[in-house]
Amino acid sequence: IHIISVIGSKQGVEHIKQLFPENTHLWIAAIDDELTSRGYIIPGIGDAGDLAFGEKL
Repeated sequence: IHIISVIGSKQGVEHIKQLFPENTHLWIAAIDDELTSRGYIIPGIGDAGDLAFGEKL
């Protein structure tokens, strides 16, 4: 299994390690250290859904 991501967090990497088999390959361009209380990556890109489709109502 190969998982490719542009941005991620340390917590996300650990979560993937727990969910997928040991031979899974994780390719991430940038790993940020923190998440906000809402689970957004700091500094990151905020809510990707909002960026792609406008603000939530």
